[in-house]
Amino acid sequence: MKKVILLNKNILFWILLLLKLSIFAQTGSLPLKGICAHRGANKTHPENTIAAFKEAIRLGVQMIEFDVQLSKDHKLVIMHDATVNRTTNGFGEVSKLTLAEIRELDGGSWKAEKFIGEKVPTLQEVLKIMPQNIWLNIHLKGDRRVGVETAKMVIAENRKQQSVIACGKKAANGVESVSKKLKICNMERLSSRSDYINKTIEGKFAFLQIKNSRDNDAIINDLKKLKQNGVRVNYFHSEKKNKYKSY
Repeated sequence: MKKVILLNKNILFWILLLLKLSIFAQTGSLPLKGICAHRGANKTHPENTIAAFKEAIRLGVQMIEFDVQLSKDHKLVIMHDATVNRTTNGFGEVSKLTLAEIRELDGGSWKAEKFIGEKVPTLQEVLKIMPQNIWLNIHLKGDRRVGVETAKMVIAENRKQQSVIACGKKAANGVESVSKKLKICNMERLSSRSDYINKTIEGKFAFLQIKNSRDNDAIINDLKKLKQNGVRVNYFHSEKKNKYKSY
């Protein structure tokens, strides 16, 4: 009798395990709408750091945005500004510092004492901690080469299904030279939102980013037009969470 009870417990364990895996697989699909954490949870954590990204994940956001550029030795590092001055204890342009030099910097103490020692991460490090079921808004700072190297890394880390590479024309050309299947957010904004929308649709981009500070009076019609043409929208930003809920 004891053997039978043990066997039943083992069967129950595997049923529960399979059920958990099935539920995870179902939730692995990407959300249709939600909140994007800009540079991670940047209000409470040092922006563009592993700490900020982990906090955004913990809070349950649907997308995380972060900035990528190349160091002097052509390594993909996470940094918004052209220099390290504002968000580290160092000085100098990212493009003129090697990865080793950047890694020596403290990227957290400027935000709070508890973040002393936080490092500037690489793109690979960031991709490795991300769940599979959130969007990754990868904003490129640079030209064709950063597009090429980012595309290669996204593919190597098996993240192309959830990655949106936000960039200008030169970087986009670099991305497309590696793979035309990667999703690009058109960041070549024009003199008017209507022109920007039309060019995005004509170019068959997957995403675009529109701001509430530019030509926002026609936002509802703009959203409808983009939806009809299969273009997803990153909107920056609304303070009213239900304002565009139905779109």
